[in-house]
Amino acid sequence: MPDQINHLNSYEAKDTASIVHPLTNLRAHLDKGPLVIKEGDGIWVTDIHGKKYIEGMSGLWCLSLGYGQERLVRAATEQMSQLPYYHLTNHKSHQPVIELAEKLLEIAPVPMSKIWFSNSGSEGNDSAARIVWYYWNNKKQPQKRKMISHLRAYHGNTIASASLSGMRYNHASFGLPLDGFLHITPPHYFRNAHKDESEDAFTSRLAEELEELIKREGPDTIAAFFTEPIMGSGGVIVPPDSYYPKVQNILQKYDILLVADEVITAFGRTGNMFGTTTMKLKPDMIVCAKGLSSAYLPISALMINDRVFSAISDESNEVGVFGLTFTYSGHPVSAKVARETLRIYEEENIVDHVKDMETIFLGELNSLTSHPLVGEVRGKGLLAGVELVANKYTKEAFDVKYSVGKYCADRAEEHGLIIRAIGDTIAFCPPLIITEPEIKLMISRFISALDDTLMMVKKCGYFEQLS
Repeated sequence: MPDQINHLNSYEAKDTASIVHPLTNLRAHLDKGPLVIKEGDGIWVTDIHGKKYIEGMSGLWCLSLGYGQERLVRAATEQMSQLPYYHLTNHKSHQPVIELAEKLLEIAPVPMSKIWFSNSGSEGNDSAARIVWYYWNNKKQPQKRKMISHLRAYHGNTIASASLSGMRYNHASFGLPLDGFLHITPPHYFRNAHKDESEDAFTSRLAEELEELIKREGPDTIAAFFTEPIMGSGGVIVPPDSYYPKVQNILQKYDILLVADEVITAFGRTGNMFGTTTMKLKPDMIVCAKGLSSAYLPISALMINDRVFSAISDESNEVGVFGLTFTYSGHPVSAKVARETLRIYEEENIVDHVKDMETIFLGELNSLTSHPLVGEVRGKGLLAGVELVANKYTKEAFDVKYSVGKYCADRAEEHGLIIRAIGDTIAFCPPLIITEPEIKLMISRFISALDDTLMMVKKCGYFEQLS
């Protein structure tokens, strides 16, 4: 890549000269430069030099139907010709957004009343936070403003959604989180359980931690609990089955709203249409994005139950207006594409396909638990994380300064596979259309990267040999 950067007319050089990249070491990028992707087909992408890669992360957890979905292209084209833009403010609407909202309410995993549209998962979670405050103002409890979420959770990058997130990189040097955003231990049994602690004892301890936090802060100050059914960017953390029942009992006890962040898990990813179903949640609001349009156009949907909507509609009547808006909320082209995406999920039985592929996908990954570097494989549906460790017996992690996970992801890219390193957890989130042969090819390329990584850590003395 540095060779391309040195050519001033290359796309790599033009990129480093002009673009600020998200979730990137900006200084390092000036030297490393970008991988410039030119085209995609199915689960594959091709860079500007002709090299092909398996897109093992669906871009940013979002390209659920893969590349080349002509039905989505046609839907966008037709809508662009008919009505390329209209808004939803001041009693205006349009057919695509009405049809989309109607369908979302029909397939919602728990009863929902209305849909609030915006353009990204970040905006969806930000809107949910504001609606939570609006709700409690209507209930004459304006002191209920504090939000609870998990350490290592990712809920977006607006000021409010970044505050909800439990990621250092969301907060460092930004002056975040805002006051009133609280974080608890993530439900990761492998990494956070005490020695000889059962899963049930582990989840009871975490539930007690949550209740103690609520009591310490004051139940009358806690507005909502935000959670991802399965934590994505925190390392694909699948909570034990006993976790959410205990958490929900506490939330009900203290009258705290539950918001499910389904930005990653909605629309088939976990083997059900919604992660809420997979993890048996009963949220008051659900945030959806990414797979809603298979990432073909930006759009998010916040599902709101009747309890919440009744309160905020009453409050807007009192105030005179519901003062939350985005120019592109419910954009007609995005809505049209999203509605067509939902048709494809149904007509092509995508959820059933995911269930069929889950056995193969997780089976292939679980077979890697014998590899010297693999401490844990975890996942649901077509979403998984493989955690690399320095010692399988003690679960000892690599020192963060060695960047072992990043090294593995870089080697995978050399082998023609794009995956994501979250610390030393390697995340997989392939397009839902992936086939059995493609899964096996993806895993074989990952094994090559694993073996390269093992050679490196042995050579550098980072790895504890097992007796």
